[in-house]
Amino acid sequence: MDAPTPTRIGAVDIGATTVKVGVVDPSGDLLDAVTKLDTPRPCSPQQLVALLVAWLSTHALDFASIGFPGELADGVVVAPGNLARHGGADAVLDEEVQASWPAFHLEEAVGAALDFPVAVVNDAALAAYGCSEGTGRELMLTLGTGLGIALIVDGQAVRIRDVGAEPFNGLGTCDTVLGEAGRAHDEARWHEHLAMAVEQFGAEFAADVVHLGGGNARLVHTAEFDHAGPRVTIHTNEQSLVGAARLFAVRTGTEATTPR
Repeated sequence: MDAPTPTRIGAVDIGATTVKVGVVDPSGDLLDAVTKLDTPRPCSPQQLVALLVAWLSTHALDFASIGFPGELADGVVVAPGNLARHGGADAVLDEEVQASWPAFHLEEAVGAALDFPVAVVNDAALAAYGCSEGTGRELMLTLGTGLGIALIVDGQAVRIRDVGAEPFNGLGTCDTVLGEAGRAHDEARWHEHLAMAVEQFGAEFAADVVHLGGGNARLVHTAEFDHAGPRVTIHTNEQSLVGAARLFAVRTGTEATTPR
């Protein structure tokens, strides 16, 4: 008797420079290799939907979990993060593209073009599901082009504001100080600022643990945060893959929300 075909979940992590896509099973294990696609710069809603649908529609999926690098409310865009810029967090903003994003029904637009359900959440929330220990207040900070943030409480994502464009201690925005631009400008100072951010945001959100992820998390060590207050854990940039499986479980009610 043939073994049953495993559920195939599309895992999509949208960044301001690249979109990482892969296929995982409900345990978060890779079924196909991760591929990187170039994110249009700047990226309009129509361009992003076309890019996502072109890939998702050709991979025999049962579900897609999508992480979006901006603020969302129930799959509807509130703000697009850095997608409307011509490059990184400190690049020129395209005002017309920026204005096209608020109130765009991203989850609905992608889902309407496919024959399987999709879920769209903030990209830091997708990573947070992959890192979550399932209990307590867990804050996720993603270190990439900019700074992503998400909060998980007892295994469930709780909507909080996007802090990327907020000022950080009079030094610039959170995105420019704590993102890739800040690291590239002065990495030693970037480490100092990151320790400050962990302490400040950890206290603000009463976090029991702060998870650090994203591409630049590989550059930091837990010893840097000995005096930060909350416990700090550091993850690889692949936690969104596990997060995609966790989001599938949450949306379909197929299993508990605590990670494997």
